[in-house]
Amino acid sequence: MAKIQSMGFLRGYFAIFGNVLCGKNLILGRIRCKQFSCCYHLRMSTIILNNGKPMPKIGIGTFLLKPEEAERAVFIALQNGYRSVDTANIYMNEKAVGRAIAKSGVPREEIFLTSKIWPSQFPYAKAKKAIDDTLRRLGVDYLDCLILHQAAGKYLEAYRALEEAVEEGKIRSIGLSNFYGKHFEKVLANAKIKPVLNTLECNPTCAQDHMRELLAKENIILESWYPLGGKGNTSIAEAPIFQELAKKYNKTPQQVILRWHLERGYIIIPGSKSENHIKQNLDILGFSLTAEEMAEIAKLNKEKQRLGVVGVARAFLPLLRMNFDKQE
Repeated sequence: MAKIQSMGFLRGYFAIFGNVLCGKNLILGRIRCKQFSCCYHLRMSTIILNNGKPMPKIGIGTFLLKPEEAERAVFIALQNGYRSVDTANIYMNEKAVGRAIAKSGVPREEIFLTSKIWPSQFPYAKAKKAIDDTLRRLGVDYLDCLILHQAAGKYLEAYRALEEAVEEGKIRSIGLSNFYGKHFEKVLANAKIKPVLNTLECNPTCAQDHMRELLAKENIILESWYPLGGKGNTSIAEAPIFQELAKKYNKTPQQVILRWHLERGYIIIPGSKSENHIKQNLDILGFSLTAEEMAEIAKLNKEKQRLGVVGVARAFLPLLRMNFDKQE
């Protein structure tokens, strides 16, 4: 299992003290105090990946965000303490994400930056080019993690290209997205560098118990997409258990759901264009759920994916060809 790294006592004490001076509620991130003209950056709790590199447990996602929305969301997130940013070629907002990082004032080395390449780019030669194109669009010289977005096309060739990119210093970690069963096993059997994570649809109604166990055996982290159930899906947050726990912990039901992910050892990358929601999604590190509460939440699990058509569509994904440079 991955090791968990949390703030030391002194950092936690400084966070409380600094926020008292500034008259703010405790939110991990950057504390600004006009009275004392100080700025202190607190590192969020991180998970140590199987290659020894730390990754924040919570990141800002950009799926379904238009370029201007992604730029604003990432900038707000970084100003409020996020240090992990997730994008993808197919999201068509990498340039906007790069602009937000550049103008945030946050040093590049403090940000865990992830992107994903699409199956149309999976043949070896195309994957090599896609890596360089991704770096160029983001305006950076390395990625903390680059992910194969779907288990489609010639993904073993693309994986080899990613391994070479690690050796060249262009990327630091390799990840998978939506890799299950034989496709996941095939990557492990052929990989010289083990993937650090697998990004899967995951929430309390689709808890991924089998994949969680399988990934844990390989010391690979499960990263959740659709952690709240997907855009427009309020059914999970409306479940009585989350309504009750929200009142108990003085949080929103959504915050309790995100906390459930952390209790399970998952990484989360919730996306939002709402400044309030972006801040709330980060403010989940100050409480924990009990074993009894986790057991009650487990009753909601039906292992039913909202996007179960992924398996059927997989064969057609490589055919979706886009010019990823045609983005604002």
